[in-house]
Amino acid sequence: MKFKKVPKVTLIGAGPGDPDLITVKGVKALRKATVVLYDSLINRELLNYVSKNTKLIFVGKRKGLHTYSQDEINKLIVENAFQHGNVVRLKGGDPFIFGRGSEEIEFIESFGIETEVISGISSSMAVPASQGISLTQRGISESFWVITGTTSERKLSNDIYLAAQSTATVVILMGMSKLNEIVSVFKKFNKNNIPTAIIQNGTTKNEKIGLGTIDSILEIVENKKLASPAIIVIGEVVKESVKLRSFYEELNVISHNSSRQ
Repeated sequence: MKFKKVPKVTLIGAGPGDPDLITVKGVKALRKATVVLYDSLINRELLNYVSKNTKLIFVGKRKGLHTYSQDEINKLIVENAFQHGNVVRLKGGDPFIFGRGSEEIEFIESFGIETEVISGISSSMAVPASQGISLTQRGISESFWVITGTTSERKLSNDIYLAAQSTATVVILMGMSKLNEIVSVFKKFNKNNIPTAIIQNGTTKNEKIGLGTIDSILEIVENKKLASPAIIVIGEVVKESVKLRSFYEELNVISHNSSRQ
């Protein structure tokens, strides 16, 4: 069987949400695409880069709402590559950080289709940075963990227990539904007063942030009505942010005055 066009699939990371944070290489690939399969978390403004003749297919997945299963997405990518040639798979953040990008590449290449990966800026780093949070900082944090809050079995990752015992900054993706459990783990290791930030829709116009400590963050989330998609950042570096420092300085004053009464 002969195909009119040579099939190719380019996997592009769209970045954390701000459309300006996609790479130049990613934009160039979008402009050449004949088909784009895109996720729910990508900024729709990025679709303005594609040709007016480009076929757009929404394959977004959110908690409890899947337009397509992963197997169906894999098959759609391959079918469109053979039929239309130059396919782009556009995924939020970086597709190789909890984005199942490697699974898609493996499936596509099993059909002998050429692939290319264009990395994206991961929300795990860009979203904290947008609030002035440096994940590592001399004298405060020598390393950081990036952990999925919910495993494929819908359970809390065991790595949370290890991270809670370290002095590292902990960044948790897809963890809002497990926030009660996460808080309990950190309390178990006497981390009640560790600064904690939750950033919803980071780097976008709809960004919301909640600041507190492990002890107070559940109440803050309820009061501010924070929900997914959001990133949880736990560590001393949170209070070192120039943007957030005043909140923690005020918190320390309140705590100090309360202890004197």
